[in-house]
Amino acid sequence: MRSMTRPARSTLMTDGPIARQLIAFALPLMLGNLFQQLYNTADSLIVGNFLGSEALAAVSSSSSLIQLMIGFFNGVAGGAGVVIARYYGARDIPRVQRTIHTMLAFGLAAGCLLTAVGVTITPVLLRLMGTPPAVLPQSILYFRTYFLGSLAFVLYNICMGILQAVGDSRHPLQYLIISSVVNVALDLLFVGVLHLGVAWAAAATAISQLLSMLLCLARLTHSDRDYRVDLRRIRFHLDELSEILHNGVPSGLSNCIISIANVVVQKNINAFGAAAMAGCGAHSRIEGFAFLPVVCFNMALTTFVSQNLGAKRYDRVRRGMRIGVGSVMAIAEGIALLIYIFSPKLIGLFAQDPEVIAFGVMHQRTTTPFFFLLAYSHAMAAVLRGAGKSTVPMLVMALCWCVIRVPYVTLAAQLRPVLTSVSSGYPVTWALSSLVFTIYHLRSDWMHGYERRSA
Repeated sequence: MRSMTRPARSTLMTDGPIARQLIAFALPLMLGNLFQQLYNTADSLIVGNFLGSEALAAVSSSSSLIQLMIGFFNGVAGGAGVVIARYYGARDIPRVQRTIHTMLAFGLAAGCLLTAVGVTITPVLLRLMGTPPAVLPQSILYFRTYFLGSLAFVLYNICMGILQAVGDSRHPLQYLIISSVVNVALDLLFVGVLHLGVAWAAAATAISQLLSMLLCLARLTHSDRDYRVDLRRIRFHLDELSEILHNGVPSGLSNCIISIANVVVQKNINAFGAAAMAGCGAHSRIEGFAFLPVVCFNMALTTFVSQNLGAKRYDRVRRGMRIGVGSVMAIAEGIALLIYIFSPKLIGLFAQDPEVIAFGVMHQRTTTPFFFLLAYSHAMAAVLRGAGKSTVPMLVMALCWCVIRVPYVTLAAQLRPVLTSVSSGYPVTWALSSLVFTIYHLRSDWMHGYERRSA
């Protein structure tokens, strides 16, 4: 198949200044994620203020399940986007087209399956999580309504993954801003003005996700670029589906593993009482905002590595790795220094109780000095995902951040029952994962393997 009318070389990252390209790609992603964090916070504020604490508890009780779902499908879309980025960098447009249309077919199937399963088993999941009986009916209503929007949510992530794989992070940002404004406006209308209940808060989210999906899909179907989508050509191509699953599923499972491990660690934090829970919870929200530049820079690094491996620009891959990994470590430690200095004031934004602030500061000052290790591990994982080796980060994170972290934290809390024993589990396992990634990079032959195959 011939190339489309325009090859869209402006979105390629195989030529030009590496640092500038990484920053230009990461900035819109960072703004988009920041906007999403803000509107998710606004969601809870609107429900809590207009419908009361039970409604807020109902929404909060389902948030961890929603995060698991979001984490898995973001990982699948990002990992599958690596396949597109590699073919796009190699200018193999027929494979780009087959992979894109296979991804959309996968998204349609996964979205329909998730809707059916989620609506059916929501009560079972919420009871397994120990949702209090007082809020269970509202939680079931909220989560079932949210699941009805699964198809739009999954397809949006697929479409966003396609655009990011070809180097376009600007349009997903625009669509996210539009859908975020619509979501907040509908929340205010349904919940604040009409007082329709928590199900309508979930409906507002589902409608806004549908809008963002339609905008992304319209961009892809009306583009004159090499990645244009033709709805009539959406079908499974077995070779491309195999590659998508090989790269995407391990990335999605990595996100799930981390979330599940953190739930277990949270149980150890809970043992120190409500003040410790509140203090560590405040830190988690601060960390979520503060680490956005690192997360988005790593997403740019994944696309960069994948496109340049496809183009056989191995010199740029090596230079990009050095620049990317060094940059995220420097950014992370700069953020860590600011958090460490202003820790009491930052925790104080969420609570005025001195005990809560003390626990939060203790947890924060135990973990933040080692943010550079967390950033390094994520950066190496991003490079390996870009190289199509997403199973390696999954196994390393499962081993270090789950299999080792959970018993370490549990044992440390028993031997020395203070919060710092639990908090120390994070930097210890970050250091361990960094060591494993370094050994793998130095002793494996993954870069030379690409070079030998192209010789």
